[in-house]
Amino acid sequence: MQEFIFTKDYKHNEPLRKSFFELAANTFDLSFENWYQKGGWSERYIPFSFVEGEKVIANVSVNILELIINGEKKKAIQIGTVMTHPEYRSRGLSTSLMNKVLMEYENKYDFMYLFANDTVLDFYPKFGFKAVEEHQFSMDFTPSQFEYTGIRKLNVSQADDLRVIYKFAAERLPVSQRFGTDCTQGILMYYCLNVFCNDIYYLENENAIAIYKKENNHMDIFDIINIKEVKIQDILTKIAGRDTEKITFHFTPDYKGIDLKSDISHGGLFVRTTGENLYPVHVKHPITSIA
Repeated sequence: MQEFIFTKDYKHNEPLRKSFFELAANTFDLSFENWYQKGGWSERYIPFSFVEGEKVIANVSVNILELIINGEKKKAIQIGTVMTHPEYRSRGLSTSLMNKVLMEYENKYDFMYLFANDTVLDFYPKFGFKAVEEHQFSMDFTPSQFEYTGIRKLNVSQADDLRVIYKFAAERLPVSQRFGTDCTQGILMYYCLNVFCNDIYYLENENAIAIYKKENNHMDIFDIINIKEVKIQDILTKIAGRDTEKITFHFTPDYKGIDLKSDISHGGLFVRTTGENLYPVHVKHPITSIA
């Protein structure tokens, strides 16, 4: 293999950072520049890259976070943005970077995991990752009373609204004690700025942010961001319309007083564990903290 220069954690190196952003945009259609400019890139996001000159040619990124499993915190590393420039593929660069990550964090985590697309499902088992089944949770909804006051759509282009989102992202409670994440504000801000920028609502009385979409009789709730405990019934009273018949949660809800259904979901999750740690069954990783 031709010798390329290995480097990591170079967010303050402008040429490399911009090259990294360009490779991510060309590979996955990801837009990192605005996320970086708005302060989303924290010390918990670490790219491991091979470079040629000032050009990033291959990358494996590390996201350092915590998993909440039945109320207990576990150290976790989520792998993301695994990519190689087309001109440099089939040279073992991704394999070499994965091995560097494994060596760097050996004995420093309880769970290491990633979400793979269909084209690389055979790649990660070589490093001790195992495919894990997820579940998607939903509930039938019967409209009753509604309260449409005290709810405001947030605009990420407005500085005041963005500050509100940042505050909640930094101070939030995990979305679920049964299975949730912590220390993931950087990933959440990417989703707020790039994915769900038109779907973020502030609920004044509940002092919470809900990220959701409604289409016909169905509502998808992607996240509920709160600093203090909330009742899901109070949230749904605000955000569910009279025509809503089904609600899908894109995380593992542990709210009291609701009847949930679940279906198996194959999202390409691969997990590597240490010691006696077992990844929980019948859960859904929060969508807004998937790297």
